[in-house]
Amino acid sequence: MGGAAVLFVVMILVVRHLQHKQQAPPEAFGPAAGRSSKPGTKPMNPQDAPVAVAIAIARRGDIQLRVPALGTVTPLASVTVRTQISGILQKIVFTEGQLVHQGDLLAQIDPRPYEAAVKQMQGNLRRDQALLADARLDLKRYEGLVKEDSIAVQTLDTQKATVAQDEGTVESDEGQLATAEVNLAYTHIVAPVTGRVGLRQVDQGNYVTPTDTNGIVVVNQLQPITVLFSIPEDNVSALFRRMRGGPLKVEAYDRTNSAKLADGKLLTADNQIDTTTGTVKLRAEFVNADGSLFPNQFVNVQLLLDLLQNQVIIPVAAVHRGAPKGVQTDFVYVVNDDRKVSVRPVTLGTTDGDQVAVSTGLKAGEKVVTEGGDRLRDGAAVDLPGATPAAANPSPPPPRSK
Repeated sequence: MGGAAVLFVVMILVVRHLQHKQQAPPEAFGPAAGRSSKPGTKPMNPQDAPVAVAIAIARRGDIQLRVPALGTVTPLASVTVRTQISGILQKIVFTEGQLVHQGDLLAQIDPRPYEAAVKQMQGNLRRDQALLADARLDLKRYEGLVKEDSIAVQTLDTQKATVAQDEGTVESDEGQLATAEVNLAYTHIVAPVTGRVGLRQVDQGNYVTPTDTNGIVVVNQLQPITVLFSIPEDNVSALFRRMRGGPLKVEAYDRTNSAKLADGKLLTADNQIDTTTGTVKLRAEFVNADGSLFPNQFVNVQLLLDLLQNQVIIPVAAVHRGAPKGVQTDFVYVVNDDRKVSVRPVTLGTTDGDQVAVSTGLKAGEKVVTEGGDRLRDGAAVDLPGATPAAANPSPPPPRSK
């Protein structure tokens, strides 16, 4: 028990000695304490250490003036296929989701009633054609008898009326026959446009009529396809001025606005501005050969309105927003020849993706920081990629021996 108490007292004395040693000034531990290993140098301030950065060189070039918009993919043609006659849906020959071409057979209605109607109209026509031929022979005969004064002129006039009546009957029969033939053709339901069929709206064996609400199937034309979008009315004047020079290019991007889906061209603009939104609707066309655009799909649209030439261009990553000199503004860090940065306020112009044009404040050829700017301040030293690291306080060269 006595040995444990002694050990506890010794541990307390050791801990107190260590605490006193840590709190003592450097001079307490010898004349060399608190001095750097190299005489004549100052301890380096961590804030003066060069900051490793990435840079870009401002260049002159062309930049696209883009108008962003939200768009909806719309088929160039969307057709609900309906029957034009009534009857039993005898056969469905398409597969849901199938790509069909204009004129391809989609379904068939029982043709037998309509084939019978065609035969009936053909018989009526032949009968009335025979009656017309007989009436014309009588008319020719009566014309000769009138010249001989063998019959009354009234008989001739009556025969002329009979011929005209028979001619009308024949024309009516021809019309009814044509109608019957058209109805017979309607028993074969074909694709009205080239496109993709949707889900079947009616099953085989049902009795269908032209008044059915849903029809048989919907066919959407996908190649080409269009996108509807709106732009602010402030761009309308420039838009129509540029459209006189030819079609404008349009790009479609996915919902995240990161992946380009297709390139197209502007087809037309609406003839009026929507006063509730202050925008005008536009329609762009895309070839859509790979099927990347789908009906009713939401897309981000970039309308390439103009090409601005001879602009000073830098990466967007080089631009910062703040008040380095007491005024809220956009600014960049410019790398000087002494590998130190200067804060430079700039006026920005058009932005195109990850590039931005600088209207004032920067010249072509100057270096700007694109990465590491969050650790910089005005006058800070930097380490450039591929360059020999610069020291904030370089040591003097050693004395030469005599």
